[in-house]
Amino acid sequence: MTAAVGRPSPVVEDAMLRRPKSWPMSLTVGDAREVLGDDHLHAILVVEGALLRGVIVEGDVPDDARNDQPALVHARLEGRTVRVGTTLDEARELLEQSRSRRLAVVDAAGALVGLLCLKRHGRGFCSDAGVEARRASRASERPV
Repeated sequence: MTAAVGRPSPVVEDAMLRRPKSWPMSLTVGDAREVLGDDHLHAILVVEGALLRGVIVEGDVPDDARNDQPALVHARLEGRTVRVGTTLDEARELLEQSRSRRLAVVDAAGALVGLLCLKRHGRGFCSDAGVEARRASRASERPV
């Protein structure tokens, strides 16, 4: 995806989810296991206030970890974040290298500003509107 002459390259802010779901530092291993049991959630963003403190994905929590243990000890940031201003081409390269579909987007201070979410087919990124539509659809399918 190369930008046309005279036009800037698209950056992660152009394609990220602007209201990603996040969890507090008090998240436990048991909570993380429950969250990752939802096949629509692939990354847990652990925050302290606005600051991103860690990202947890499937496989991070060992089977023998106690459910009452803080989940943050199994989180990491390296390879799971990009800074505001990163081009989409650079972000796609990072996603390919890590064999992942999610990158948390942070500002220079480490505050969470969004989530870049590559669609399963790899031909585009999730949008806030699409996530809301799926959430509403799942809610309407639940028995009362």
